[in-house]
Amino acid sequence: MKYAIFSLFGSLLITFLVVRFSHLHSHLSADHDLNGVQKVHAIPVPRVGGIGIFFGLALSTALLFLLDAKHAKFALAFMLPCSLVFAVGLLEDLTKRVSVAVRLVVTMIAALVGCLLLDATVRSFGIPLIDLVFQVNLVAFFFTVVAVAGVANAINLIDGFNGLSGFTCVTTLLALAAVGYFVGDDVIRIAALICAAAVAGFLVWNYPKAKIFLGDGGAYLTGFVIAELAVLLRERNPEVSVLFPLLLVIYPVFETVFSIYRRKFVRGQSPGAPDAMHLHQLINKRLVRWRDAGQDAPVRARGNSMTSPYLWALNLLAVVPAVMFWNDDLFLLGFILLFIISYVWLYASIVRFQSPAWLPLPRRPAAAGDEAAVAAADADAAAARASAMKAD
Repeated sequence: MKYAIFSLFGSLLITFLVVRFSHLHSHLSADHDLNGVQKVHAIPVPRVGGIGIFFGLALSTALLFLLDAKHAKFALAFMLPCSLVFAVGLLEDLTKRVSVAVRLVVTMIAALVGCLLLDATVRSFGIPLIDLVFQVNLVAFFFTVVAVAGVANAINLIDGFNGLSGFTCVTTLLALAAVGYFVGDDVIRIAALICAAAVAGFLVWNYPKAKIFLGDGGAYLTGFVIAELAVLLRERNPEVSVLFPLLLVIYPVFETVFSIYRRKFVRGQSPGAPDAMHLHQLINKRLVRWRDAGQDAPVRARGNSMTSPYLWALNLLAVVPAVMFWNDDLFLLGFILLFIISYVWLYASIVRFQSPAWLPLPRRPAAAGDEAAVAAADADAAAARASAMKAD
């Protein structure tokens, strides 16, 4: 626990310093594109929250190295691939010129390093024939690096609103720590707690008012850590169901798969084309009503923070049963199917303006002079509703 506390306060302090002196680096670190199709913030905000998380991990790893020789070798080996992933993400945060393909390739290389240094390699599914195939290193390495990179990218995909990805990562890491405790795996428990604490230190400055964003460096780093620890937990402890890691990350992973399907087969676009049709964006526009009466920065910020709890609840529908039934294949499979059905139902309901009456938040009372903005918002909503009905 002392390592987690050290990680928490290290991340908290470093993130505070990044925010406090943002005027010195905002020309590089802040997101000045406020009009992009996926942009929901009203003022430029630094998107280098990964710095605090990385240094929280690094400081706690150094302490672990000094005080606990038993886990020192693992800690140092684990930080090497983490550093690669963080570096390429931070480079994108500062330059805005590193493509998704490059980030994915570097993340795959980092996952391969994890395979070689930590034996973080998927080799067993509990099905004899498949397990036999995965004993071939080439097959096991290929599947592992693709899966790890996919999870890291999925965490980056849901990084859309204040506190959304940060809270999702904290709960996921705590779930890994809990199951690590259940099976007596101190390495996984300590590593997951350290990373959860580092993300929590960042989250203090990201929610409810976002003074800093996670950024690609933070999103890829935390996603990579989650994926690596999930692989290690399963491979080191065969009693953990192979479906446990899948249910644990089903929200960001299914969001990614569903987005690819929606863009490619429904809208006829490139799977990598940005749009404003992610579930969290639809919830913000059609369920969270705080910003109907104006577009000033405080109102938009409040709308951003009120969006995330919807997705927190959705994510907990997967995380909680994953921890409860971590070694039961049948229950885990049932909850995976239940999550997918719930997600598709919720998405379809919101798109068609048929969401249950209890889901939308009540509209914020209009201030003086806001009548025109309210009328315009109502007209936009009516037009969108008519368009959705016509499409149906």
